[in-house]
Amino acid sequence: MNSIGDWITYNANWAGNRPALSLGDESYTYREMEAAVTQRCHLLVDELGAKPGDQIAYLGFNSCELLFLLFACARTRCLLMPLNNRLAVPEHLWILQHSKARFLVYDGEFAATVGRIVADVDLQTLSLDVEYDAALQTASAGPFQSKGSLDDPVLLLYTSGTTGNPKGVVHQQHALFYNALNAIHAQEMCALDHVLSVLPLFHSGGINIQTSPAFYIGAHVTLLDRFEPGATLRAIQQIRPTMFLAVPAVIQALVSHPLWNKTDLSCIRVVGTGSSTVPNALLTAWHDRGVPATQIYGMTESAPVAICLPIAETQTKLGAVGKPAIHCEARIVDDDGNLVAATEPGEIEIRGPNLFSEYLNEPGLTKAAFNGDWFRTGDIGHVDDQGYYYIDDRKKDVIISGGENIYPAELENVLADLPELLEYAVIGRPDEQWGETTVACVVLRTGQNLEKKELLARFEGRLARYKHPRDVLYFNTLPRNAMGKVLKYKLREQI
Repeated sequence: MNSIGDWITYNANWAGNRPALSLGDESYTYREMEAAVTQRCHLLVDELGAKPGDQIAYLGFNSCELLFLLFACARTRCLLMPLNNRLAVPEHLWILQHSKARFLVYDGEFAATVGRIVADVDLQTLSLDVEYDAALQTASAGPFQSKGSLDDPVLLLYTSGTTGNPKGVVHQQHALFYNALNAIHAQEMCALDHVLSVLPLFHSGGINIQTSPAFYIGAHVTLLDRFEPGATLRAIQQIRPTMFLAVPAVIQALVSHPLWNKTDLSCIRVVGTGSSTVPNALLTAWHDRGVPATQIYGMTESAPVAICLPIAETQTKLGAVGKPAIHCEARIVDDDGNLVAATEPGEIEIRGPNLFSEYLNEPGLTKAAFNGDWFRTGDIGHVDDQGYYYIDDRKKDVIISGGENIYPAELENVLADLPELLEYAVIGRPDEQWGETTVACVVLRTGQNLEKKELLARFEGRLARYKHPRDVLYFNTLPRNAMGKVLKYKLREQI
């Protein structure tokens, strides 16, 4: 195998009539998917003139096209860069300028967004319904000689940064290969599995925990273009998937829906979950219906499968995230990077061939992210006497709401522009539905008045709506240490 693009070729030759990919009225066997991927290779190279190392940005909802492009990029030595469709225009602009992407393929629903983007960034845009479709019509359907290798970068995912700017996480093909092996082993996947994929494919979990590994073993993937609890439960009832992936907010939406107790879940042999701390009640909601819910720990930088809970232990080890995946190591260290004693808390570090290669154009950040060859996760955890890992807290300030990472610095950058504010800080507050929600803690300048509604309105057009504060709390002063740093743990205690 020279490239992950060969996964599709091999399965087309091995069992070409087996179903590979479905979404609504679209349905492809492995032989048909192989033809589609091959044609996208010609599209990129012959029609668009894409060269090795070029980034192909994609803005849209879940689609078969995005997955065709992933495997075409693997064969042409390009990088697929799925954009978070929930971001605001300034956020998209920063990413596109930072990445120097040459092409932007987009769904027609985002035409207005792209119209605002092209005024400030130099790249070729292609609407799926217009320019992209026209180029595809003229692209060759003949054989394409793959140029890709496992050492080539293939996937570029931007994840929010603690400084307020996102970081471009670059994955080489071998990272996706070893991630697939980790995922397949941990979830006991096989060619007979049928994956229902509803999480956004612009997230590492959505594209790489079950979706891309399924194509390695020749399984069937059905996509929903976006998550909606009723549609998801109806899909489970109708297509009878064997595997499903859900973040806590998705599970909460499902179990709260009127169809939850009416849906036959017996087809599902395992549900994967993670992305943030998963309340035991959401795990037992599946267990009570006879479906094992296993935790999968990782992050964008680990592709993301790093630590997993064996399916057989989903109830006996409730709350644990599991043991290191087959091609990943983990350890717990103190602030100086030294191993801690058994069961003692410390920062989780991981290493393995599934890790990212770099933060794009950020050598300093890349170096700082590692302790030797161990990646610093920023998460505090401990290991029990049987080797199972538990997540205790997050060392970094990241707030995880509905499976989305939100960094306070991004919101604080907006608050910094408000002349009415003297002090400000953003923290997370526990929330039953979303896991956490964002809260702006502010101190007004003397003589100033800024009502909650007006303050929240200042975020419009600056950040994606899911990042906006869900509440505003007014203080006389914020707790600070001797160096003037806001003590956010004290704020969390107060609220």
